[in-house]
Amino acid sequence: MLIGILCALCAGLMWGLVFVTPLLLGDYPGVVLSLGRYVAFGLIALVPAWFDRRRIGLLNRQDWTVAFKLALVGNLLYYAMLATAIQLADAPLPTMLIGTLPIVISVCANWRPGHVSESVAWSRLAPSLVILCLGLTLVNSSELERLRSTIGNMRSTTDYALGCIIAVCAIAAWTWYPIVNSRYLRTHTHINSITWATAQGLATLPMALIGFTLFGICGYASGSDYAFPLGPRPGVFVVTMLVIGLSASWLGTLLWNKASQLLPTALVAQLIVFETLAALLYAFLLRGTAPDLRVLAGVVLLCIGVVYGVRTFSRRAAVSHSS
Repeated sequence: MLIGILCALCAGLMWGLVFVTPLLLGDYPGVVLSLGRYVAFGLIALVPAWFDRRRIGLLNRQDWTVAFKLALVGNLLYYAMLATAIQLADAPLPTMLIGTLPIVISVCANWRPGHVSESVAWSRLAPSLVILCLGLTLVNSSELERLRSTIGNMRSTTDYALGCIIAVCAIAAWTWYPIVNSRYLRTHTHINSITWATAQGLATLPMALIGFTLFGICGYASGSDYAFPLGPRPGVFVVTMLVIGLSASWLGTLLWNKASQLLPTALVAQLIVFETLAALLYAFLLRGTAPDLRVLAGVVLLCIGVVYGVRTFSRRAAVSHSS
């Protein structure tokens, strides 16, 4: 369990980087950031695929079908929606909406567990979920107050609302992804976490290349002023895409796969809060301001909620082992 938690923590630190990327590259459309990130992920995955070609070759048709579905929904669609939402509503609010994932996924995973061993009594799961919810509420209230003081026209209000809607769609995509990914790995224990991360990268590459090509064709046909393919800052764009392609995509996916194999789905879901905490840290560093007391109180509650959830599943594991 400790190894699984540490893997989830490190994955969260990697994934937190993707929340500030749309702010660093605000002159790039969210779709381009998603496609660029996953073209980089796919190209990077070619290297470990060569060294791991024996195990990659053992993956069957069903494995590749699932890998393609996970890559499309959990990679391309999710990050395109997330990047667009951040550019419309700024980083902290979409980050905190995405931060509800620990609650949403835990409820969904426990509502219909893939196996009886994954289920936990609602009375035992509820306290950690309530604490997480209170923490998210505190942080969200602070960010909403800040947004009210900075929104000065209807266009900004519209952008904010649209960003929230798109963030909710991203939540739906990433509720589906970790549940399906975790259960597939737990029922196919012969698949190595590194192999599975590489397979998802390979599955992502052709879809990202096709999407990038279609974006360029549509932009040319519509007379878009976007400097296709690498945009107004080619060097910064390429370096950033390679960094998040390696750290957030390949390494983050590898670490998350390992956590998914070692921990129950409902617990893994709660540990997604590490991504939220990392994204908040990076966003406030980029903003150059310190979080207020409500944000700090919310962060403390999020940490308490995670600890409480871990203890709940630890006690359950101990009881199952003794019986």
